[in-house]
Amino acid sequence: MKPTQTLSNPAFSPNYDNKIFKKFSVRTLDEKVINKMAFQQELGLVAEKKIPLICIPSGMSDDNGGKFFQEIIPGILSMECQILVRGIGSKKYGAMLTELANEYPHKIKIVKDDEVLRRKMYAACDMSLFFSRDIDEIANCLAYGAIPICFDQDEIIDFDPVQESGNSFTASSESSWSLFAAIVRACETFKLPYDWKTIQKQAMGK
Repeated sequence: MKPTQTLSNPAFSPNYDNKIFKKFSVRTLDEKVINKMAFQQELGLVAEKKIPLICIPSGMSDDNGGKFFQEIIPGILSMECQILVRGIGSKKYGAMLTELANEYPHKIKIVKDDEVLRRKMYAACDMSLFFSRDIDEIANCLAYGAIPICFDQDEIIDFDPVQESGNSFTASSESSWSLFAAIVRACETFKLPYDWKTIQKQAMGK
């Protein structure tokens, strides 16, 4: 069995982060939603705790999973969710994301690559979507309870609802539709508050 977490220490911690709207920890996890709704408002999104808020924290390029994004973004846009994209990556995908953000302002926002905004993003988001391996960003997202959705990696465990174990939602194969299936599974599980809090606690190390 893989270890729950063998990642390097995250760069930040929500328990001590004075740049987010409300500090929180595993013991005060309910206060994470304060960060979510405040950041939704700051970005001009509908402030609704029941809508899954998903961040894409890694830069996107042809060599960094961009093709997967292109293939599944129509499916993501058909779902009830909001997407935050960290403003790094290639010009090609920057232009594509800007166009999408303009077309779907109620669903997609680009977050400037600024440390404070980055920390607010971790604190606000329910999930974090990865198209390639980015151990440092995964560690940060786990620390803030922004559950990773990604291809299978040694450092994390796919959520098993029967065993109530796991800290992520992983794709069964390295294909765009397998990754999309993991996103759907995460969003469906998000509707179950007890299960979701269990995943968050395991992600944050408890």
